[in-house]
Amino acid sequence: MSDSGDLSMKTDDVLRVELEVFKQEHRDLDNAIHALVDRGTGDQLTIQRFKKQKLRLKDIISRIEDRLTPDIIA
Repeated sequence: MSDSGDLSMKTDDVLRVELEVFKQEHRDLDNAIHALVDRGTGDQLTIQRFKKQKLRLKDIISRIEDRLTPDIIA
């Protein structure tokens, strides 16, 4: 999983593609966590690591969405 890097240096098109990739990785981690918990096959350390990765992705997703969403002053 790569980091989003410096958002100011990337075009909106690149950010949109990265956003979709990060969202898919977030969904995949969520599914993996649920599968490990439901089956009882995951140890707590693995589940905790997946949850941390998920939070990191959520932060990256939020930063990209903020960058792509124009500021509208009402």
